Amino acid sequence: MTAFELTRLLPGDHFAQALRADVRHGLTAPAKSLPPKWFYDKRGSELFEDITRLPEYYPTRAERAILTARATEIAQATKARTLVELGSGSSEKTRLLLDALRTLGTLDTYVPVDVSESALREAGHALAADYPELAVHGVVSDFTASLALPRAVHGPRLVAFLGGTLGNLLPVERAGFLSALRAELSHGDALLLGTDLVKDPAVLVAAYDDAAGVTAEFNKNVLNVLDRELQAGFDPDDFDHVALWDAEQEWIEMRLRSRRAQRVPIPALGLTVEFAAGEELRTEVSAKFRRERVAEELHAAGFALRHWWTDPEGRFGLSLAEPV
Repeated sequence: MTAFELTRLLPGDHFAQALRADVRHGLTAPAKSLPPKWFYDKRGSELFEDITRLPEYYPTRAERAILTARATEIAQATKARTLVELGSGSSEKTRLLLDALRTLGTLDTYVPVDVSESALREAGHALAADYPELAVHGVVSDFTASLALPRAVHGPRLVAFLGGTLGNLLPVERAGFLSALRAELSHGDALLLGTDLVKDPAVLVAAYDDAAGVTAEFNKNVLNVLDRELQAGFDPDDFDHVALWDAEQEWIEMRLRSRRAQRVPIPALGLTVEFAAGEELRTEVSAKFRRERVAEELHAAGFALRHWWTDPEGRFGLSLAEPV
């Protein structure tokens, strides 16, 4: 059996320093905001897994339907020897690609990349056990800060960026990310990209504001992260969960709205943050796409869109692109 290997590309204090910088910058800005990556402590990750099973939250099911139908076609188009997955998490959907590439007989290496070492270890050991012929090499890295794909792997490589995570980046961030990714790839490699699609705003909003309140708890949990890591004085009950559709930008925003005027101390930063009654803190942007926009953004970064698939209801898009 091939042993699971792990490489850390981040210094030990990376997340502590990044959190401090993001909070100081985001909570002192005229329009307060935080990056969505701070949702995902242990509790936040558990809540997100719960969200993916909610009736209102369609993206996970829709993307899985595409992968179930198209994994063999993806394998045949790429003939990848190495599958690299950015933001791999539990790697559950990835098994559909692993199975297809294994059946084709080309795959020998899987490289899951994630910020969570614990998630990588859990998924990596399980995959190494289930795919004994596969070399599983986990990489602890924050692709939103620095993209560095491992070089010592066999090509061609297929890089998978699934789940619609690209939409959490602002347009200028998306352009920078895709360009950096293109610079890491060689001719013959490929990018498999998941993007949630523009649809009825009522369907979109419901996916981020479910009837059971799971997404509201997930959103508010970021305040628990700040309280624990920075000794902040947030009370999640002092904020309301807000999800809205921005038709001009074609994205969903999640926000936390202060129920009252309040001053919140953050002792670890020597900072006190003031909120007016009704003032909002943006915690996530989730852009929704059209095929034309995906093709344009890929082209601008040096990719050519070769294949485009959607689920039967046209809710989610999966694109296969090649560097040009």
